[in-house]
Amino acid sequence: MKVLAVETATSRQSVALLDSTTVLAQEEREAGGAHGTLLLPAIGRLLATAGLALMQLDGLICSIGPGSFTGLRVGTATLLGLRAATDVPLVLVPTLEGMAWSLRGTAGPICPVLPSRKGEIYWAVFCWGAGGHLERLVPEQAGSPEALARTLTGATTIFGEGWTAMESAVRAALPPGATVSPVPGEALRPSAVTVGLAGIERLRRGDVAGDQVAPLYVQRPEAEIRYEQSGGVSPVARRQARVAVKTAARAARGTRATGKGQE
Repeated sequence: MKVLAVETATSRQSVALLDSTTVLAQEEREAGGAHGTLLLPAIGRLLATAGLALMQLDGLICSIGPGSFTGLRVGTATLLGLRAATDVPLVLVPTLEGMAWSLRGTAGPICPVLPSRKGEIYWAVFCWGAGGHLERLVPEQAGSPEALARTLTGATTIFGEGWTAMESAVRAALPPGATVSPVPGEALRPSAVTVGLAGIERLRRGDVAGDQVAPLYVQRPEAEIRYEQSGGVSPVARRQARVAVKTAARAARGTRATGKGQE
């Protein structure tokens, strides 16, 4: 089963051609937000290297997030265009799921982590079940390192650039009984190879994309973030406080004006 896999969820661009578990060609590079100009040429180079045409592929596989909004839009739009031109099936793989495939066969829970907005991270928790099937224990989340720590129980294998950036904060917030075992090396970054492996599994069971395709943007509501930043004061309470301040100021001005009139 020959597939083209694309991973553009971070500033790094990863493209791979696979034949089942064999990597036919692969290219990794820092894109620096230039996925839009770099992705198609990379795909062309890999096809030429492998001596393949798009029509010879059995599937197109794309990482859909969470991650960089720009990178995800470029990746999905590019493969949607290739699907329209070739009718080759398109498979969408959540980025954290693709990362979990880099640790296939690992015993116990595994938690891939990616950076999100400043001070926040993306994560999910998976485990490898019977028959080599990946099971999702905690769905994709976005939030603080402390929120991640609260979702962990027992011993968990944890990895990714988000973990590297937030290790101290996560460790400090771990609940009693929870421990983490970090994994260094290539597992730190999402890869088109592991996205491809996850996508082949989905393709074999007929899990292909339909007409409605959109990146997986896992973001907390802005209102929730503002609530936290306010120290736990709701928007209603903040408005009420502002009204009270203005009312008191008007009353004070009225009192001063009345006093002057009486003089």
